[in-house]
Amino acid sequence: MVERLASQVPEEYLEGIVDIEVSRKAVPHPVIAGVYTLGECIPLDLGADPVPSKVVLYYGSFAALARERPDFDWREEAWETLTHELKHHLEWRANSDFLERYDRAVEENFRRLEGQPFDPEFYLGGERIAPGVYRVEEDIFWDCEHSKLPAEVAIQWHGRRYRVRVPEGRLPIYLCLEGLEPPPAGDAIVVLRRPASIASLWRRSSGPERFTGRAEPIE
Repeated sequence: MVERLASQVPEEYLEGIVDIEVSRKAVPHPVIAGVYTLGECIPLDLGADPVPSKVVLYYGSFAALARERPDFDWREEAWETLTHELKHHLEWRANSDFLERYDRAVEENFRRLEGQPFDPEFYLGGERIAPGVYRVEEDIFWDCEHSKLPAEVAIQWHGRRYRVRVPEGRLPIYLCLEGLEPPPAGDAIVVLRRPASIASLWRRSSGPERFTGRAEPIE
């Protein structure tokens, strides 16, 4: 079905699309309950200019919504999702600044995963999926600004609130979470940092302290 739909798209809208893929994954929204990501446009670092993309449609997400909505129209939803992601592709190609920021965020996230020094605010160049929440590839980051280290913070995950106790340390802190349900596809990280200020422009940047914390549901 997706191949037939793609054949109806004018060729100029497919320029720079290297693949349209159907994944069996279900991708629930990381913050809002009952909402699923049906598709995604993923820029590819292939050294080309402008940057090419691939479009992924998530069959599992379509199936999850179809179970909840008796009037779910597969063809209509697939067409709407495909054209929506192609629109993202065209917007990204026209906005090279965003792509450069996102590429840098991906590179810094790789350095984090490899245990190398990294910019502690790199995730701000990622995709903003909710106020104060960012995604870089499959990793989710909650951006929490505090002048002083709090005893705990509260976050939202799949429509439910969680409490996260903050260990003793110095800002900035990266707190990798356990205990979220359903479990995230990648890392779930609360980032505690000082608010931006003029003084911070001259303050020497240091790597964040890194801890593992447990997210506790708030009844």
